[in-house]
Amino acid sequence: MPDSTFTPRVFSGIQPSGDLHLGNYLGAIKRFVDMQNAGDFETVYCMVDLHAITVWQDPDKLRHSTRELAAGFIASGISPEKSILINQSAVPEHAQLGWIFNCVARMGWMGRMTQWKDKAGKNAEAASLGLFGYPALMAADILVYHATHVPVGEDQKQHLELTRDIAAKFNHDYDVDFFPLTEPVIEGAATRVMSLRDGSKKMSKSDPSDASRINMTDNADTIAKKIRKAKTDPDALPSEVAGLDGRPEARNLVNIFAALNEQSVEQVLADMGGQQFGTFKPALAELAVAKLAPISAEMERLMGDVTEIDRILARGAEQAREITAPILKKTYEIVGMVG
Repeated sequence: MPDSTFTPRVFSGIQPSGDLHLGNYLGAIKRFVDMQNAGDFETVYCMVDLHAITVWQDPDKLRHSTRELAAGFIASGISPEKSILINQSAVPEHAQLGWIFNCVARMGWMGRMTQWKDKAGKNAEAASLGLFGYPALMAADILVYHATHVPVGEDQKQHLELTRDIAAKFNHDYDVDFFPLTEPVIEGAATRVMSLRDGSKKMSKSDPSDASRINMTDNADTIAKKIRKAKTDPDALPSEVAGLDGRPEARNLVNIFAALNEQSVEQVLADMGGQQFGTFKPALAELAVAKLAPISAEMERLMGDVTEIDRILARGAEQAREITAPILKKTYEIVGMVG
């Protein structure tokens, strides 16, 4: 567990690369809101635009996507009065600590990262240096706040383990107890939301089929239509979780229902086991519309005049730097920087 001398603080972020979808909401944003409202931690949430440019981004689209993601955060319930809300590039200590961590992390550690292997593929020499060093900057994002907990999906767990390794190596190399060993928080019924067209694949903005995902900008009619057309199988819902084995589409829709309704999968199946999908999908569509359509409407309002978003992000950057500047200054002192 993190040392009790560190302020309980949560940090997490999402890349502003467009098309915020249900997987982002259930796997991340909804959990961000829950942790904010629990009141057990200080909470810092981030649009990680520096990470986004590890692959080329159209500048105008990146600006739009950053604001749209911020609108999604706010519309979903992240309050600028309760949480610090920032875009990563507005807080320069992220990148400054990232360089220090580039010098702490080992090439072998980075080369073993599963996401690097997946994204670089067979053409690794054409990938950006930023993509290779992505996990060291992610560690800096977290540790520049001395964050003690990070809500993450399973696909980011390896990067959290690397963050802990970097913190431990820095502390060891300089004989200090300065950075916490951050704890990943992985929980919830739908931390990994799958495609509506193929339950074996993660819901993704890169899928060419828009029907594969529910976008957080979709209106009520579109949400309901996509759920009604979601791929299923001919069997009824089971009454026990074991009955979902080998049924990825059924499992995915039950997981989504459970997460939206704040129930366990066991509770959903206890209530709805035996139903055919012709009955279950309309119930899921009604629930999804009730939960998601107000978020979509508020995002549209916020994006109608981005002045409010820009003001919130500027204020968040000022608040963030009150935390990050002293931590970076002390880091420089430990390393031996003058000034």
